[in-house]
Amino acid sequence: MFCRIELFFRIELFFRIEGGMPFIPHTQEDLRIMLDAIGAADVEALFDEIPANIRSRDAMPNMPEALSEMALMRLMRERAGQSGAGLNFIGAGAYEHHIPAAVWEIAGRGEFYTAYTPYQAEASQGMLQAIWEFQSMMCGLTALEVSNASLYDGATALAEAILMAVRANPPKKGPDGDRPARVLIPASVHPKYRQVAAAMTRHQGIELVEPSFCAKRGAASMNGLNLVEDEPFSALVIPLPNFFGSIEDVDTLTDWAHKRGALVIAQVNPMALALLKPPGEWGAAGADIACGEGQPLGAPLSFGGPYFGFLTCRQKLARQMPGRIVGRTVDKDEREGFVLTLQAREQHIRRAKATSNICTNQGLMTVVAAIHLSLLGPEGLRSAASACHGNLNALRRRVERIDGVSLWFPEAVSFHEMVLKLPMDAALVVERMRGEGISAGLPLGEWVEGMDNALLVCVTETKTAEDLDRYAAALSAALHREAGA
Repeated sequence: MFCRIELFFRIELFFRIEGGMPFIPHTQEDLRIMLDAIGAADVEALFDEIPANIRSRDAMPNMPEALSEMALMRLMRERAGQSGAGLNFIGAGAYEHHIPAAVWEIAGRGEFYTAYTPYQAEASQGMLQAIWEFQSMMCGLTALEVSNASLYDGATALAEAILMAVRANPPKKGPDGDRPARVLIPASVHPKYRQVAAAMTRHQGIELVEPSFCAKRGAASMNGLNLVEDEPFSALVIPLPNFFGSIEDVDTLTDWAHKRGALVIAQVNPMALALLKPPGEWGAAGADIACGEGQPLGAPLSFGGPYFGFLTCRQKLARQMPGRIVGRTVDKDEREGFVLTLQAREQHIRRAKATSNICTNQGLMTVVAAIHLSLLGPEGLRSAASACHGNLNALRRRVERIDGVSLWFPEAVSFHEMVLKLPMDAALVVERMRGEGISAGLPLGEWVEGMDNALLVCVTETKTAEDLDRYAAALSAALHREAGA
């Protein structure tokens, strides 16, 4: 089916008229000739392998009839106006940061925006260099030697890091034969990341063990870790910051894992690394692998995407890394050039032998991240991260003055996010504040058992003092509104 559809659209020619608007100039006779050439009765026949209940309009009763271009543009303008701006205090893995206008002005150029995977180095030097620059910056942020470019999102990057760690540090055989590989992934790691990791590893002979977190710090509990160390494990995942915005004791955790023969996987927010110690410097020997979500580096919040995952590691683990690695070299005339230094060809044509089955990644987003980081520079990134941290503390001081509001984790050291303890169901508070044009945060009741009154709040550099005052006032009003009002 897909081959025929691809052929049909490859035959279609797209032209541009004045004003830059694309159109398809083919007559019905043109279409008939093309359909006859590929042996299809009509255009619908191109989709005959798609189940009828999916293609049927009955499955989409609210789908409107086709509109003219003018009517469609008016409809979309009206829909865009309905979304409104509002104030956003939701984080939980997707963050609202300022993106300089130049980032997407550059990334939107055709050389980047429509570029395909750069297999032919002689024709892809610009794209290859952009990817190489991204890799270099991620190595600098994480203090590790090798970076790939890239992965689908932060959750799949963590899953790939776990698979990578198990390949590099497999379990030793026990007296009864093979043992399952065990990886410790604390409950303070993002729940969705843990779900994706479980989905991608459950058929790989890997057991994911979830130690509990400390009720006072909202971070991994050493007691919880010690309880599950009775059997060897291949790796320990350390989030920084974790799902609750808390800072883990990365040095102690890293040394604890290495002492027990395990690798350390750092699951990090790149924005936080502008202020916090990079994974490569954790503990006595540093983390072995670092991964995370790159969305804070120039990608907008846009109805679920785009996101991209990054993955860096020690040099000795490079051949266990999924995806591609771009390198800088010289040609026979000593001229600088960029090439695909390492990519397991099996990922494209021999999937059974691949280190990973990823073939398409978020290449454009690595270019966006490279542009974003280049424009901000180290000082700009540090300034943005500092503003995030300052705004979070400023909001904390405001909301703690509200009767009944406190920190859920009173001993937590936080970055970017914090968990508020409310005197009532957090979901109801969020609903009330939405009516004031404020997205108040993420109610944690659906995510973590026993935390119905917990609200995860994120504050970035985009918020002003007036925004924080407005949030605190709206929160106070939502908490003290009469029932039914």
